[in-house]
Amino acid sequence: MTDTTAYWRADLSIDQTLALKTAAARLAAEFDGTYGTETIERFLHSSYDQFATIGSIPNYLPLLAERFARQRLQALARVEGHHRDGRPVVLFLCTHNAGRSQMALGFFTHLAGDRAVAWSGGSEPSTEVNAAAVAAMRERDIDISGEYPKPWTDEVVRAADVVITMGCGDACPVFPGTRYENWDLEDPAGMDVADVRPIRDDLERRVRRLLDDLHVPA
Repeated sequence: MTDTTAYWRADLSIDQTLALKTAAARLAAEFDGTYGTETIERFLHSSYDQFATIGSIPNYLPLLAERFARQRLQALARVEGHHRDGRPVVLFLCTHNAGRSQMALGFFTHLAGDRAVAWSGGSEPSTEVNAAAVAAMRERDIDISGEYPKPWTDEVVRAADVVITMGCGDACPVFPGTRYENWDLEDPAGMDVADVRPIRDDLERRVRRLLDDLHVPA
């Protein structure tokens, strides 16, 4: 991996620079033959900037940037026809990507396994996943504590076969040819676990119906 001017940014510490170089090398190996160094670095650094804007903890920024860049590159590969495996792709969107969309993603991934692909995002991402949502999902033996709020990007939306919106209103992206559904659910922000449970249960029912509609066995 050759050094480029993108790596020598004044706003990055030595540790962050090294972490991003390591991340770029991993992504280059994963997408070898599909995307080159310039594209990978562009996605990695733009992902880093998005999380820095949100205000994520600096030490975690390179890791979050790598995970998000990987998802975006996977989405781009689907949009450009480099990767088509026949699995349906669903994107869950809400305002903060901290509660509803994260719980929906948790149920979808748990129930569908590797038979479908799901992502999530927010129009105004929070800095962390809602603790009450994490606790409510843990009651169903589904761990979403390792997830993180993130924005949506054009390539992620374009790669989705179905976009589920939950409260992001006009901020949610709309692209022709994509199937959209709006799930009218209360935002669990500020609620305790007892109040989140009905939202969680409603989400599970909706996710199960969606999987059935997509002919994905749960």
